[in-house]
Amino acid sequence: MQKVVERLKELNLKIATMESCTGGAIANAITSIEGASDVLEFSAVTYSNKFKIKLGVNAETIDKYSVYSMEVAHEMAYNIKKFAGSDIGIGVTGKLKRADKNNLQGEDNKVYVSIYYNGIYHDLELTVVKETRKENKEYILNKIIDKLISFL
Repeated sequence: MQKVVERLKELNLKIATMESCTGGAIANAITSIEGASDVLEFSAVTYSNKFKIKLGVNAETIDKYSVYSMEVAHEMAYNIKKFAGSDIGIGVTGKLKRADKNNLQGEDNKVYVSIYYNGIYHDLELTVVKETRKENKEYILNKIIDKLISFL
């Protein structure tokens, strides 16, 4: 993440995240780097559909595609960018090898990541297979870092 933060600073870019299953892992990784406040002003952990909707995700998108979908990840990324007034928005939704009694649709080991920048969605559809939630979050975080580095 050091490389990402340095590159964001060089480009004078701001980033914001709306995370669900990663529980703030991206924001935590950014804020662990010196000078993070130069690139991150706001992030949200939206575990419930209610708060995804409050931050701009369309309830009809959730109903049509499920909260665990790339369509919802797109709306999360776009809306957090817009809400925070940042240059880049990241949306993450999915399940870390666990069923969700409130949202039965979707595979229990799929995670959808969307990074919205310059009108383009940079997407990742990941299958998590690690034993623990912590290991799966680290896996997802590393994939997001790789994706950010690839286009910054």
